[in-house]
Amino acid sequence: MRTLIIFWAFFLFPFTLLAQSGSDALSQVTLAMANQNWDKATVFFHKAVAADIAKSEMYYWTEVDKNSTVCPLLARELALSYQNARNYDKAYLFYKELTQMQPSNIANLLACGNMEMLRGKEKDALILYEKVIEIDRDNLSANIFVGNFYYLSAEQEKEKIETDFKKISAPTRMQYARYRDSLNRVVATGYSKAKQYLQNVLQHFPSVEAQKTLDKIQLIEKAINR
Repeated sequence: MRTLIIFWAFFLFPFTLLAQSGSDALSQVTLAMANQNWDKATVFFHKAVAADIAKSEMYYWTEVDKNSTVCPLLARELALSYQNARNYDKAYLFYKELTQMQPSNIANLLACGNMEMLRGKEKDALILYEKVIEIDRDNLSANIFVGNFYYLSAEQEKEKIETDFKKISAPTRMQYARYRDSLNRVVATGYSKAKQYLQNVLQHFPSVEAQKTLDKIQLIEKAINR
């Protein structure tokens, strides 16, 4: 009977027990940080995050020295946990923290860019991926993203130019010249940029998709320049 009561109490009050577990782990984090045992602090913080991520986040903001060695390790724990929970806004917040602490860390920049993509902020993601390429010109993930971004942007712009021109029933020579200039501008900017990054992809990885996109760009260039 005693065993049944203990089991039932845990079933009824699991959150209380988990919160207590999280508090105990955070107490161990405090002790480990006081002893500058960063590995131990990270292990206990991982346990605290698993038990109560909200309390662990509050602990991070209020109790952790942002200039300490352990701070990026704890921020990463929160970023990964929120990412796994598909809370991309929170995950982005902590990956952004990491990029500010370690601005040349490619893994952090890529992760932050990925969160921006998942949040539907492609232009902000572009800035982060371009930063990666500034640090590592041959980074495969960044070149794929940037190349495809410029290609799709050029496709959208080209489609708008062609749609607007088709609305003119009897275009004048001046209107036709402007139409051709607009298409040439898209080729010289958007498509040209896309080629640059996608060709860089092929230099390091035999991507079938990148080659298909480059073939499409070549056909577009021939059609516009004829």
